[in-house]
Amino acid sequence: MSLLFSDIEGSTALLSRLGKGYADALDGQRRVLREAWGAHGGTEVGTEGDSFFVVFATAPDAVEAAVRAQRELASFAWPQAGRVRVRIGIHTGSPTVYDGGYVGMAVHRAARISAAAHGGQVVVSSTTAELVSESLPQGVRLRDLGVHQLRDLAQPQHLFQLQVDDLQDDFAALKSLGAASSLPVPATTLVGRDAELAELVELVGSPRVQLVTLTGPGGSGKTRLAIELAQRLTASFPDGVFFVPLAAVTSGDVMWTTIAETIGAHEDTLEPRSFLASVKHRRLLLVLDNLEQLVDATEVVRDLVAGAPQLAVVATSRRPLHLHGEHERPVPPLDVPAHTSLELSEGSGAVRLFCRCARLVRPGFGLTADNATDVTAICRRLDGMPLAIELAAAGTKLLSPAALLARLDRTTDLSARDVDRPTRQQTLRNAIAWSYDLLQPELQAFFRQLGVFAGGCDLDAIGAVVDGVADPLDLVAELVDVSLLAITEGRDGEPRVELLRTVADFAFERLMEKGELDEVRQRHAEHYTALAESTASQLTGRKLTAQDRLVSELDNIEEALGWALQPGEAAPSADRVRLGLRIGGALWRFWLHNGYHSTGRRWLERAVEVGSDEYGKDMATALVGLGAMLYRIDRGRGHRLLQRSLAISRNLGDDSGAATALIGLALSHEAGGDISLARMEFEESVTLCRQSGDDKRLADALNWLADLERRYGSAKRALELTEISRDLARQSGDERLALLCEVDIAWSLALAGRGREALRQLNRIAEDVLSRGELRASAGLVWTYSAVCAVVGDAEDAATLQGAYEAAVDVEPGMGQDPDDIELAERCYAQARPLISPEAWERAYQRGRSYTAEQALAEVRRAAVRYVRVIGEGSEMMSDDQAAIERI
Repeated sequence: MSLLFSDIEGSTALLSRLGKGYADALDGQRRVLREAWGAHGGTEVGTEGDSFFVVFATAPDAVEAAVRAQRELASFAWPQAGRVRVRIGIHTGSPTVYDGGYVGMAVHRAARISAAAHGGQVVVSSTTAELVSESLPQGVRLRDLGVHQLRDLAQPQHLFQLQVDDLQDDFAALKSLGAASSLPVPATTLVGRDAELAELVELVGSPRVQLVTLTGPGGSGKTRLAIELAQRLTASFPDGVFFVPLAAVTSGDVMWTTIAETIGAHEDTLEPRSFLASVKHRRLLLVLDNLEQLVDATEVVRDLVAGAPQLAVVATSRRPLHLHGEHERPVPPLDVPAHTSLELSEGSGAVRLFCRCARLVRPGFGLTADNATDVTAICRRLDGMPLAIELAAAGTKLLSPAALLARLDRTTDLSARDVDRPTRQQTLRNAIAWSYDLLQPELQAFFRQLGVFAGGCDLDAIGAVVDGVADPLDLVAELVDVSLLAITEGRDGEPRVELLRTVADFAFERLMEKGELDEVRQRHAEHYTALAESTASQLTGRKLTAQDRLVSELDNIEEALGWALQPGEAAPSADRVRLGLRIGGALWRFWLHNGYHSTGRRWLERAVEVGSDEYGKDMATALVGLGAMLYRIDRGRGHRLLQRSLAISRNLGDDSGAATALIGLALSHEAGGDISLARMEFEESVTLCRQSGDDKRLADALNWLADLERRYGSAKRALELTEISRDLARQSGDERLALLCEVDIAWSLALAGRGREALRQLNRIAEDVLSRGELRASAGLVWTYSAVCAVVGDAEDAATLQGAYEAAVDVEPGMGQDPDDIELAERCYAQARPLISPEAWERAYQRGRSYTAEQALAEVRRAAVRYVRVIGEGSEMMSDDQAAIERI
């Protein structure tokens, strides 16, 4: 089944140009499109305003209908300056029938493809393109637009344009997010590999080379070299460069799944055949790390390179795959001179690595004529293996090179024991074990417990999770000294403890062996639950410290959620479920407002699945979060979740919780067009907040009620409510809401005809809004500036900023324009359009409309800075802004 979405690009501008004539243009557009749909068996599933959602039995039917529609639209006798430009997106898939319509990822994919297109353009998915490639209508061709990452779709999409004779075929770049890539960030610079790296960059960058295997013993630096190689080749692989860790994988099936999940493939393309179909046109580079333990690796890689001819693979393994076309490149140990002299040692990659690592723990360390023989002997004794050298060099904190060399003779010989048949895991394990065995028992116990952390941690977390340690600083310092830990600077500027993954795995295994794992993971989950709750409560502040902290700890939070909620396993214990509900309830607003929609939905879905109403307030809060994330994309389910939350809160007598649920229900009803019921629910929420004494929630409820009044009632009443909401928000410490209220105050002033006051209001708060880094808030600011510019008579900036705002909301999930919001803006734009020609307005609008999301945000900041200068109190006015000031 083929799914087609269409709408008018620039419908707001068209409405403003045509005024009452817009209805005639809209009728003409609908008539043309419906005739095209009907002529090819299309069935309308949804029609709202100027948009259509139509399904066709076959892909050729959909394509022929789209071609006919664009041809008829181009030749239609439109009113003067009223040409209608329709964008169309088509995807072929198998949606699910639900409540008389269709749902599922196929529907979302088609809608996102349409949103990426421009007016007059028809864009189709690779699935549709394959189905119609042999049966295109006369005068129609397919143009490959490449692979694009579309908002809210995990898997990049390979898109094509229908090129139709005698119709426009040159459009701006699609409004997409680009290609996704994933490479780890190495902790150290690469030493002693210049020659190998230069040769590999040229080899792998050649389009004729698909498979290069880096071979060598464990610890020789294959992975580090592969990562550096991939970083230098990102420009040569426009569809992404991905690192796929396979050390823990033991079967071909799991290997396929791991590769697919790493590059973000959707769950319905994890099976090999479907996965290959999804990547066969993509220019990708995959680093498949650690294949030697995989019996099926040869078969998987063979099928991968055969099924995706534009894809390249760099594999790391102790042995080649013995495939046709494979380029094997052994990765030798770092060079160590056979004869010792200061000059020869200074030129050795192994010696330079040892000296660099030694200086990390002993800043004054240097290679001299006195120690060159011993340092070179150490590197030779370790066979030039980079990891072993790094760990050994840490010993220079306490030992001279001569003493360290003697200790190596008395301790396990890392290289000699495995020199004949080493494996990567055994060699790494032995190297880490050597360092671990040198620790005192209490430091070993401390080190083991660090294995539960993911993505590093701070000292407070270590103090809370590691048993019996009040102040971990000295113990951390000891482990840093022996290169089992590293100290980095966190986003907040505070020190952060990092473990290499192999080191963390070793610690985790020792923890399991000692029977201590469950106890330590319990403390880990409890700590990150408390951190989520305390930090989330600070997100309403104007500073971003709390947000940065949560971003830094996302790996640990997900680790805690995974332990608490056990996805894919039997239902966890009640205590674990409650921890999961508490984390989800604390973070849903953070997930919603900071682009972690899929992450938040996934964990909240699991929490709601394993929880029940018996969990009371924790369950009610999680239900509100999930309902808030769903009501715009699945209104029925989102509404039911919000109603369930309301029932739980009412049963508990929790007025604040009930008020929160009522706000969600009111927004859902407002989105569905039931304004009267929405107003009643907002007002009841206000009443409950007053009864409970919850000023913070009262500020929120009043702000939503004011928003409703601004769109459907009185601008004056909206202004009064927003000012009360702002004052309450400030009193309760919710600086985020206070800032949003300040923006809403500017809207109300503009709608009341008080444009100069509105512009001054925006100038006072613009930088504060933008500095929060939230796309919703920033986009709202630029739209407000657009409307206010119109009121004060700056027509060109009004049009440009209108286009920039629409570009931003096109690619942000859940930010689609409400028709009533458009009507509000139109009241303002109507005052500015007569000041310039329709053509000038359209040019300015299209300039903003063509921006990507990133460019739109840049325009937000540019405009905000400019208008702060225009009439900001105490600001220096720029000469080219004088005309705008005089108009005010």
